[in-house]
Amino acid sequence: MQSKWYPKKGRVIFHVDMNSFYASVEAAFDPSLKGKPLAIAGNPEERRGIIVTSSYEARKYGVKTTMPLGEARRLCPDLIVMTPTFNRYRTASKEMFKILADVTSLVQPVSIDEGYMDITACADQGSPPEIAESVQQRIKNELDLPCSIGIAPNKFLAKMASDMKKPMGITILRKRDFQEKLWPLPIEEMYGVGNKTAEKLRKIKIETIGDLANHPALELKSMLGINGERLKNRANGLDDRPVDPEAIHEFKSIGTSTTLPHDTIDDSEIQSVLRRLSNKVEVRMKNKKVLARNVQLTIRYHDRKTVTRSRQLNEFIHLGEDLFQTSIQLFDDHWNQQPVRLLGVTASDLAEKSEVTQQLDLFSFEQYASKEKLYKTIDDLTEKYGKNPFRSLSNPADLQVNTSFQKDFLDDFKK
Repeated sequence: MQSKWYPKKGRVIFHVDMNSFYASVEAAFDPSLKGKPLAIAGNPEERRGIIVTSSYEARKYGVKTTMPLGEARRLCPDLIVMTPTFNRYRTASKEMFKILADVTSLVQPVSIDEGYMDITACADQGSPPEIAESVQQRIKNELDLPCSIGIAPNKFLAKMASDMKKPMGITILRKRDFQEKLWPLPIEEMYGVGNKTAEKLRKIKIETIGDLANHPALELKSMLGINGERLKNRANGLDDRPVDPEAIHEFKSIGTSTTLPHDTIDDSEIQSVLRRLSNKVEVRMKNKKVLARNVQLTIRYHDRKTVTRSRQLNEFIHLGEDLFQTSIQLFDDHWNQQPVRLLGVTASDLAEKSEVTQQLDLFSFEQYASKEKLYKTIDDLTEKYGKNPFRSLSNPADLQVNTSFQKDFLDDFKK
């Protein structure tokens, strides 16, 4: 029986996804909240607060993440609203991951409320459905928290499977039936396809995951770069990434530098180079889906003397403009007026986008949303004309993106 579940070649992967995690933790802490429409909001004493997450009971009324609190209360007049209690969530997350680690050492946390497990070597503990049910029940019994678990031969299919039944679902997605279950789904429902990518794909008549799986790889690669090829492989059920407990150590810094064609003290030339370097770092950060909270500038002078200076930021950034503004400030503060031969810009103290939570009130959320439209326009023009046609349209201080307890949690998990 076990060989049926545990092939000689290949893996058995779980994706464990906590259901409505923040709201569920609050209900576990205060059982009187169970079964009631509950929302966690960054600023609940004001109508203008923004919904961070909500219980399934609230979602039935149409309450959604990032929705203004006033709108959520109109949809659900009995909505209970609470502020986030980050320490509580972190504690619950650590206990959840301890339960996963009791099954296998091959556990890869990807955020505070989800992670992968490789149970290929766990045949002695039962079949994969039995192990999944045991994990799910332990989390429910010991922490009073619901979760869904996807079982599949790779990480992508396991992730897609865990989304299929919520809350408290266990879904098996085999290679032989993923075409039937996944290919009819709208392209937006595919993990790894965001709104911008979906827009681009629809322009070439890719409406479903199946359309993507069967589209010529060359066109996808020319449109989306290496990510196009990667997404096509995923849509065909191919994903050879291992469950890597060390993956949380992976991102340390992303940087680039250039030697100038001639030594210079020309301020406009120096600014132009720093902007170009910042934009290159932004592209690489986008590809890695990371944000940065530290910017480092490297200056090498005509006599080969090299200095590096960095600035720790109050919030995470991801835009070339923000990287540029910080690097130019560093340059102005530390340049000794001597001719410059090389410049470098590096983003560090990185976190994956999914590990950073934006706690925004309505004002900053609207500001953020309006900026996103502006940045998309700039991106489109840059793509068309080859460079950013605007010099400076943002200030890093304008966008309040607070460091998340999720990042803190991952740091704690490494210890």
